[in-house]
Amino acid sequence: MTDAPPQTRIRKRNTQAILSAALSVFAAEGFRGATLDQIAAAAKLSKPNLLYYFPSKEAVYVELLASQLEHWLDPLRAIDPDGEPVAEMLSYIRSKLLMSRSHARESRLFAGEVLRGAPHIGDVLQGPLRQLVDEKAALIQGWMDAGRLAPSDPYHLIFSIWALTQHYADFAPQVTAVLGPDRDPVDEGMRFTETLYRRMLTP
Repeated sequence: MTDAPPQTRIRKRNTQAILSAALSVFAAEGFRGATLDQIAAAAKLSKPNLLYYFPSKEAVYVELLASQLEHWLDPLRAIDPDGEPVAEMLSYIRSKLLMSRSHARESRLFAGEVLRGAPHIGDVLQGPLRQLVDEKAALIQGWMDAGRLAPSDPYHLIFSIWALTQHYADFAPQVTAVLGPDRDPVDEGMRFTETLYRRMLTP
């Protein structure tokens, strides 16, 4: 296998630099407050160079949200139909909690978009996101019907996991204010959620 052409490597490097810079700028300024000049400066690129890769601020924002959502959904995709149901669900919950620690800014950026009515990614939510949730909800319902998970509504089960795990990212200042700076909310949350969902899901 030969190395990728230099231009491909440069494109990938610059695209990642732009998206990383955009995450910092959008997290600090919001979509309306952020500017292409700020993103270009944070990426250490000229504005014309940035515009070579993305034609507008909105294009950068949409790509950032879409790529982060893709990554955010990886643990849901990883639920194994051939695995032990309770263990698979607990593994999903653990992965989501760890992402609340490692991808807190991404979570807050996504939450802000959704709170505004998802004007930029509504099609993604109603398309690929919904398809994946439908698929996993059907799997979970099958496990419930077979008596391998305690019965509940699989969609609202998934919603509850999202709400609980992402709270540690989206409301981190509140969590830290209540617990204090010397406690690890994700580690403690891991123990709590494992107990909660194991009891809830075990038939």
